[in-house]
Amino acid sequence: MQNDIPRRSAVVDLGSNSVRLVVFEGVSRNPVPIFNEKAVLRLGKGLTQTGMLNEEGVTLALDVLKRFHAIARAMHADPFEILATAAVRDARNGPGFIDALRSHMPGVPIRILSGEEEADHSAIGVMCGIPGASGIVADIGGGSLELINLTRKGRHDASTLPLGVIRLGDRSQGDIKIAKQLADDDIDNVRWLSKLKGSTLYLVGGAFRALARLHIARMQYPLNIIHYYTLDAEEAREMTGWLLHAPRRGLERLSGSPKKRLSDIPFAATVLRRLLRKIQPERVVFCVDGLREGWYMLNVAPDCLEQDPMEVVAQDMCLRLGRSMKMPGVLLRWTDSLFIKETKRQNRLRRIACRISDVGSHDHPEYRAEQTYWRVLRLQGTGFDHKARAWLALALAVRYSAVSDEAYLSTSRILLEDDEWNRAIILGQALRLAYSVAGGTAALLEGTELVSQRKELVLRLSSSCVAVKGDSVRRGLARVGQAMSLPVRIEEADS
Repeated sequence: MQNDIPRRSAVVDLGSNSVRLVVFEGVSRNPVPIFNEKAVLRLGKGLTQTGMLNEEGVTLALDVLKRFHAIARAMHADPFEILATAAVRDARNGPGFIDALRSHMPGVPIRILSGEEEADHSAIGVMCGIPGASGIVADIGGGSLELINLTRKGRHDASTLPLGVIRLGDRSQGDIKIAKQLADDDIDNVRWLSKLKGSTLYLVGGAFRALARLHIARMQYPLNIIHYYTLDAEEAREMTGWLLHAPRRGLERLSGSPKKRLSDIPFAATVLRRLLRKIQPERVVFCVDGLREGWYMLNVAPDCLEQDPMEVVAQDMCLRLGRSMKMPGVLLRWTDSLFIKETKRQNRLRRIACRISDVGSHDHPEYRAEQTYWRVLRLQGTGFDHKARAWLALALAVRYSAVSDEAYLSTSRILLEDDEWNRAIILGQALRLAYSVAGGTAALLEGTELVSQRKELVLRLSSSCVAVKGDSVRRGLARVGQAMSLPVRIEEADS
């Protein structure tokens, strides 16, 4: 590989409905896709009736995969692997199809995953995208539905069912009533599911993502990010009922409607509704990371999975966009006394906020607050749920002088509870004060202390830092005090 090209890896997900190439760059806890292309082949169409791969799809697949191979080779991707799933696994002509691919692409690893392997890859993908995930992973494709019990100790009880959207449509001959019975029968045969009632249900796969996209549009949800989109059980049941009865034309009119997926929607909604009935989950969480990200973590970055993805993103942003790698730790200690009773999650978010508190330092000052807000709210990176995004974005916008009634802060206003909103405002104002006091230098800030005591807020200045006081510092301290509903005072050390 040429020295100026970073390490790259690539995987092809050859499914029953589509084939997708993803090229990742680097080795990281947060997979970075730099190329992502999909082609719809519908290899599994008619498989139930004929036992064979769709001939039109097979012919198209050879051309598409040769293109993907050429792209991966030109991008110096290593490793590069093709993973075939349910349709190829179950078709009588599947082995012959793979032999034909190998003759056109000698030396390229092509692997037919078992149902259990497919489920395991998907579960690792969920672990990659949602650290600490525990519950049932359901990954729907065109040919199969993979189910796996995911716990903090590992993956267990993998099962594969012929409930992919194409296959279920074929088996039911397009009749939703028949599809419902087929789904019930197949899901009821997975005995280990009964032991996990009330678990979180993690949804993976393109057809499930399409459900989320439609629901986000229908509800006018303020953040158009599917990853971590979360519904309680009743909201999920209502969603499936709506999707099963909504006219196609109405779905087509929704913003961002996945038009190529609309024929799959009734079958994906049917499968989800039957899973909800069986599992009775506490909540449903959509995850965009699945088989391909699982492959990446297994084959490219296995040593990174235990890292905190939010910390990794924050560290990288601080390194690339900030002015000091020392300042975040000082800021965290400096704001400790303002948040005495914070939870573990709250402390983690405050730590992340301190880490990325200088990411707008190089932006135009007139747009710094808004630019930082959108950068943080929409950042690329796993591990950030929607409330975390909204809280961090708000805190950092306030750090850059945003006022709470700015129109662009509306997403945070909608997603955050009042106490969460207030905590973000307090931290944002405290960070703003810290940078005013110290000019972004850890050494100056270390000579000061911000303390909430005896129902007042005190800024203490050591003798070496008395000179930093000024109108901007007094105003900044007043803003923190106002956010905390406390009077303020500057306390100078004796000369």
